[in-house]
Amino acid sequence: MAILALLSALAGFIKVRYLVDKANIDNFVFRAHYRLTTAILFACCILVTASNLIGDPISCITDGAIPEHVINTFCWITHTFTLPDELGKGIGTHVAHPGVSSYVDKQNKVRYHSYYQWVPFMLFFQGILFYVPHWLWKNWEEGKIRLITDGVRGTTIGHTEERQNRQKQLVQYLIDTLHMHNVYASGYFLCEIFNLLNVIGNMFLIDSFLGGEFFTYGTKVLELSNMDQENRYDPMVAVFPRVTKCTFHKFGPSGTIQAHDALCVLALNILNEKIYIFLWFWFIMLTIMSGFALAYSIAVITLPSIRETILIRRFKFGTPQTVSALIRKTQVGDFLLLHLLGQNMNMLQFTDVLNELSERLHLGNNLPTAPSTLELSPIYPSDKLRLHKETEA
Repeated sequence: MAILALLSALAGFIKVRYLVDKANIDNFVFRAHYRLTTAILFACCILVTASNLIGDPISCITDGAIPEHVINTFCWITHTFTLPDELGKGIGTHVAHPGVSSYVDKQNKVRYHSYYQWVPFMLFFQGILFYVPHWLWKNWEEGKIRLITDGVRGTTIGHTEERQNRQKQLVQYLIDTLHMHNVYASGYFLCEIFNLLNVIGNMFLIDSFLGGEFFTYGTKVLELSNMDQENRYDPMVAVFPRVTKCTFHKFGPSGTIQAHDALCVLALNILNEKIYIFLWFWFIMLTIMSGFALAYSIAVITLPSIRETILIRRFKFGTPQTVSALIRKTQVGDFLLLHLLGQNMNMLQFTDVLNELSERLHLGNNLPTAPSTLELSPIYPSDKLRLHKETEA
């Protein structure tokens, strides 16, 4: 029940973050890093520390000469090992368990396993790493979007006087700070680069942590289903063995050193293997999404036509002439600010903001023409006489 309470608390924290009316200052790929991935890593950390799921993380079998709690503690805090040359051999005929067989010290190739002590710490540390880019961007952003959209943020449109006044203040702020947001935008784009480097760096970190096995871990698991049932061995068992060996040395009655060989069951690895195969696929997918997000940002920075397309197709604003004039008048930092405003406002209200901004900047493309103004205005007798004289002249 304790594990369910912890996971429920974590899920509740995530849910509250989504429901609270806060300003949206990033995109969904950015949020996949600091919300979803951080939550996944913290949840995995909780799972591997929950003893009520798997019982004792390690249980060792000896000849009885050493107390059980002593050998368990010793093998947990030091290391266990397997024999990689014995993997794939017949269980029960050639080896007792995958990678577990008799061996001669310094003659057999040995693979030591001590990572299981650090798995929860590593998962927690990685969760913090994925939150760091958001923390940096949040401090760089300093609540600007939240402040300038206060009173107009949300999906509903209110025609109250206060809301209209806030909209006019927002437009005035955009005019007063025109061309002053490039440093603001550079912080966002740098954090997007940091996101991509962060997920790639975490993959290298796990690969080093698991002894160079992580990068090929997922592909080996996928290849497992295509192998013959009699000849294949589970690569998850090779990376996360369920049964290992441990050697404990102590002095005998005559003072000679005695070596006690123990078999240790690593119940924790039944969770570790599932966690890391999921992380392998998730990190690959997150890397691809981050790469596309960064390529999109580069296109926004370098290609004004992309910025025009975003305003026309995503925010349904204006005509190509109006949008082109607005893009020429603004810079990349101004566009990022407008883009974030569009994510926090109702589309119709955001269009009104862009229209008013274009009008205040004297772009002129979305202002009513002179003929339409005459048609909509009443014509008085004095006006008719004036128009008649102008026609005769």
